[in-house]
Amino acid sequence: MTAFRYRAVNAEGAAAQGLIEADTVRAARLALRDRGLWVSELGAVNSSSTSRTRGDRLSTQRLSLITRQLATLLDAGLPLEQALSVLIEQSEGDREKRIAASLRSEILAGASLSQALSRQQQAFPELYRTIVAAGEESGKAAAVMQRLADYLEARAALAAKVGLAFIYPIVVMAVSILVVIGLLTWVVPQMVTVFQSAKQELPFLTRAMLWASAVVRDWGLALLVLLVLAGVGAWRALKVESIKRAFHAWRLQLILFGRFERASNTARLASTLAILVGSGVPLLRALSAAAGVMANLPLRDAVNEAASQVREGVTLSRALSQSKLFPPVLIHLIASGEATGRLEYMLDKAAAQQSQELENRVATFTGLLGPFMVLAMGIVVLLIVLAILLPVFEMNQLVR
Repeated sequence: MTAFRYRAVNAEGAAAQGLIEADTVRAARLALRDRGLWVSELGAVNSSSTSRTRGDRLSTQRLSLITRQLATLLDAGLPLEQALSVLIEQSEGDREKRIAASLRSEILAGASLSQALSRQQQAFPELYRTIVAAGEESGKAAAVMQRLADYLEARAALAAKVGLAFIYPIVVMAVSILVVIGLLTWVVPQMVTVFQSAKQELPFLTRAMLWASAVVRDWGLALLVLLVLAGVGAWRALKVESIKRAFHAWRLQLILFGRFERASNTARLASTLAILVGSGVPLLRALSAAAGVMANLPLRDAVNEAASQVREGVTLSRALSQSKLFPPVLIHLIASGEATGRLEYMLDKAAAQQSQELENRVATFTGLLGPFMVLAMGIVVLLIVLAILLPVFEMNQLVR
């Protein structure tokens, strides 16, 4: 059977759309007519049309959910074609239904799951396809899919923890900026005008605050436009490979954020290598796939260089240590795994250690950043209050 995407109207004239399975286009039209739908558009779902649409990209959360469902169905003994049919029925979004229907059509046409996934490159990244192909080659597709689901869920959970940890500092910063702008544009001019009418010389702090208030009121919009243009220009500049590479190298040198960058990429590398090696993927192929998930370009280059050295017979731990970009704990754990023949286990340990270190560093940083932002806002508000009160103190002294 083939999956068809349709658009139709019912007897009341309401629009309807979705997917239906049938042997032929005629059978699909008859089935829709039996449902009381009059078809305006009907077409077979195929991988080429699906992969061309950018809208069929899947988030890590949705991809992990689909993988977990498929792994559970395969582990229960369902054939792949039937498991995909269940996925089509269970999927809530039209995007997931289209992708599952397209995969099922490819399977029914005689393709393997990895071949079907290769025609859905927008939805399934290279790492995903490589692991599935390894599972098919080893005959352990269900077990490999379970590990792949675990990997995707752990990756999504780590990203969610890091993202949530930064919400509070960002909210505090945004509120602080809005409060300071409000004070400078409305409160300060209203209060200080009273003292200017007394024709007395204002203190330096008051004059500085008035100048800052005038800049915000008169040039605030222009400064905002310039800031947006600068951000767009920086974003476009980072599209250039050489500039992006230099920027990534500079980020690694930062005292605090460099450690975040190194820990996150190292955790991603170790977990990716662990699941690939555990799935039976050769080490050189695993290194090539793992390099593709590295977000930092110098670290990615270091992994590619390590792969070249491994191809020449150098051990993985020694090859990675040559760049001096990776944490020593990763090198030592890999060396231990190579010496004991438990490379997969030690890579899992390294991934867990680096993920935990990243979580601890983010928690510490955000825990300190919130109070620091409150303290900085308090200092700014104190300066504004002093700028308003200093003329009052001087007037009191003159009166005395």
